[in-house]
Amino acid sequence: QVQLVESGGGLVQPGGSLRLSCAASGSIFRINSMGWYRQAPGKQRELVATVTRGYTPTYADSVRGRFTISRDNAKNTVLLQMNSLKPEDTAVYYCNAQIQNRRSPQYELDYWGQGTQVAVSS
Repeated sequence: QVQLVESGGGLVQPGGSLRLSCAASGSIFRINSMGWYRQAPGKQRELVATVTRGYTPTYADSVRGRFTISRDNAKNTVLLQMNSLKPEDTAVYYCNAQIQNRRSPQYELDYWGQGTQVAVSS
């Protein structure tokens, strides 16, 4: 079994910062892309940022310049540093990873965390 566990959400004032972390554990052969998605009430889940195994990041236009994604391949973790937060960043944030597990390493499967709430409000 493979699990993704997120932490770091919370309530912050506009202009503030939060850092989200996600750790993958279990029967992992290889982790390829890792990333963060978010879903606001009444809206579809959307991509926030992803990072390849080779550390190449991709950002949604709405967060570029404010958020930074990073990963540690040795620790199987991905971080999202969120600065200059805005009320429209309020959402449940989900960690995502494409993982080849040890049981079936020939397949790349999509794994999701349970989500962590981020609320930006004064």
